[in-house]
Amino acid sequence: MNILIIGSGAREHAMAWAVLRNAKVSKVFVAPGNGGTAMMGDRVVNVPVKATDVDALLELVDREQIELTIVGPEQPLEVGVVNRFRSAGKRVVGPTMEASRLETSKVFAKDFMRRQGIPTAEYRVFREYADAKTYLESCGSFPQVIKASGLCAGKGVVVAMTREESLEAIHEFFENRIFGDAADEVVIEGFLKGQEASVFALTDGRDYRLFLSAQDHKRIGEGDTGKNTGGMGAYTPAPIVTPEVMQKVEERIIRPTLDGMKAEGYPYTGFLYVGLMIDGVEPSVVEFNARLGDPETQVVLPMLKSDFVDALMASVDGGLDTVPFEMHAGAGATVVMASAGYPDAYETGREVSIDPSVADVEGLMVFHAGTKQDGERLVTSGGRVLSVTALGGNLREALDRAYAGIGMIRFEGACYRRDIGAKAL
Repeated sequence: MNILIIGSGAREHAMAWAVLRNAKVSKVFVAPGNGGTAMMGDRVVNVPVKATDVDALLELVDREQIELTIVGPEQPLEVGVVNRFRSAGKRVVGPTMEASRLETSKVFAKDFMRRQGIPTAEYRVFREYADAKTYLESCGSFPQVIKASGLCAGKGVVVAMTREESLEAIHEFFENRIFGDAADEVVIEGFLKGQEASVFALTDGRDYRLFLSAQDHKRIGEGDTGKNTGGMGAYTPAPIVTPEVMQKVEERIIRPTLDGMKAEGYPYTGFLYVGLMIDGVEPSVVEFNARLGDPETQVVLPMLKSDFVDALMASVDGGLDTVPFEMHAGAGATVVMASAGYPDAYETGREVSIDPSVADVEGLMVFHAGTKQDGERLVTSGGRVLSVTALGGNLREALDRAYAGIGMIRFEGACYRRDIGAKAL
């Protein structure tokens, strides 16, 4: 059985790692992949095809007789890769372009939640700078959360603590166009109190199975300070997602989302990421993603005890409720090593040195995000470079193992947070 994974980050590296556990898998193609997937052995092949080049991806599937395609990032979903693959009779894991608007349009997502009675923050939608400015100037309470409606690689959100910060943010969005067309529509919503966590589901459109919950760290600086990033680390399970909270998430969010999307004509399949704010035991939706999160994937997939490929096939063919979906006991943690300067300007091409004995440490995995091969060298090619992941009997053990792994890796300008998981401990 041949499988295609679309994407080039640590999430896709983790997916390739999980897929290879199935002995029936002959070869895994990763388009375009990275330096880590290039080093996985004869069963994994990087293919220089862009994640959004749907024609070339379909040609690849035909040429290599690929039986299942897994969509990693959001951009291919936005351009309709799932629609095209299904029209061509290909098995593909992911939502359609219309269903993926739960992520690709925050306006669509907020309006959908309002229609379906799904708990989320109160909000207003603005399409003109002047209207947003007038609203914020008259707003009686802060902080306010300001979001570009379209895709911004996880960076199009500003939590404005003061009126001045909010006005500066909308000026950047509307007038300076820092996010381009993604900010043609802007959502301004009330600030939700509580702790953030994430819940991940795999669904065939009717039934769903849950991965472990997770918490990630978006801010670049320790103590959750500094600018937002794509994520600097994560751990699983999230202690705040108690059985009581999870029951409410299923009853009030996941089931109404799947039923509502189907009723509105956009059946939802594939991965569903629910970003939550939990106030006590009351969950509300901060955002949806139409795929697995990064860096959360790097911890939730290694904690999956059952076969990943069998579950994916069932999510496409139906019968997901009949497939085993068990998790390992214990905990997992991942710490992101980033390039100096990230999430602002950073340099690439720094040689990466990974102690070969990393492979011998039980429960330790290094998933590559921004790396590439340069001849015999492995060099940095992105802002987030590596996700150093570890499993353990508890979170403390997993974190200690992950940070020990970081000590075995070198590249110039490497930076990382030293407080991943501190809130849970």
